[in-house]
Amino acid sequence: MWFMITMPIIVLFFQEHGLSLTEIMILQAGYSISVAVFEIPSGYISDVFGRKKTIILSTIFCFIGYILFSFYSGFLIFLIAEIMIGIGGSLMSGSDSAIIYDTLLEIDKKDTYTKIEGRNYAIGNFSEATAGVIGGVLASTSIYFPVYAQTFVLFFSIPIAFLLIEPNLHRKNLEKGSLSSVISILNETFVKYKKLKWLIIFSSIMGVATLSIAWFCQPFFNNIGIPIIYFGVIWALLNLSVGVTSFNSHLFEKKMKPLTIMSVMAFLMPLCFFLLAYFNSFFSLLFILLIYLLRGLVTPILRTYININTTSDRRATVLSIRSFMIRISFAIIAPSMAYISEITNLMYAFYIIGFIVASISLLSVYKLSNLD
Repeated sequence: MWFMITMPIIVLFFQEHGLSLTEIMILQAGYSISVAVFEIPSGYISDVFGRKKTIILSTIFCFIGYILFSFYSGFLIFLIAEIMIGIGGSLMSGSDSAIIYDTLLEIDKKDTYTKIEGRNYAIGNFSEATAGVIGGVLASTSIYFPVYAQTFVLFFSIPIAFLLIEPNLHRKNLEKGSLSSVISILNETFVKYKKLKWLIIFSSIMGVATLSIAWFCQPFFNNIGIPIIYFGVIWALLNLSVGVTSFNSHLFEKKMKPLTIMSVMAFLMPLCFFLLAYFNSFFSLLFILLIYLLRGLVTPILRTYININTTSDRRATVLSIRSFMIRISFAIIAPSMAYISEITNLMYAFYIIGFIVASISLLSVYKLSNLD
């Protein structure tokens, strides 16, 4: 699912079909909105009907989306495809981590979750880095080849999903779901269990920070004069760096207390944005690299903390709430930052993102320190 061959060339593919840049951005908005809208319902579906069934549905939706990209054309068809892929992404989100954690609970190895999730996340990033290079090579022959190859890869994700095994621990709770339980979980997450609330808020703002740099780094590369031919190589290296730190994230979790790790993240993440804006040069690439290295650490570790503070019958829903908050927050912040970068320059946007991340993450750490 992470072997995204199309990532380096998808904009060029849309342009080949006659879409303007504005239409392409509307497509991405359609994707983000579909992910956000279906995020929490998909977690509920996973908790009630099963992780395996939900993941199978996810792979089918993504495959259908790329079938539309491969054999059809036009803005409306592509928008439908983006929505299908967005629904597929929301169905996968939360279900994948929940099935891993519940499996480890069942075999009495939950303490290894950060290690397993970190390596899972690392494999994904290594996969994406490799796919990016392959996509660039295929596109040099035909802009359509990466999309055909992506469709082929996604087809084989379906039988792999069928091979998954639903943990017995979760099977026992499948009949307990009801629609009102979603409201109950939301209430418990944000009202009753304050520790879980602030963990999700902290995790969400870290997610917004890493998403922001992923979308704004390409304009930054243009800004400092990096030739487009090197974008794919830099993209691969950044994803490899995420893989390296996530692969070893369990070592940090064992050596440092949760509040210590979060405090370090709350300091370093916004500092990288401030320094990136201040230097505005090739030297700033080091700060982008550091953000990606932090992303590799923070993602599996924070998922561990959230999993520890919830139960199996609502785990996927809670993880989906986290993803929903990331998507909605990013949908609010990113267009505003893009507008600011257009009327001023990109550096001001980085300063503001740094300030937002610092404010919310430090507040979260403060609140959590008073709950321990």
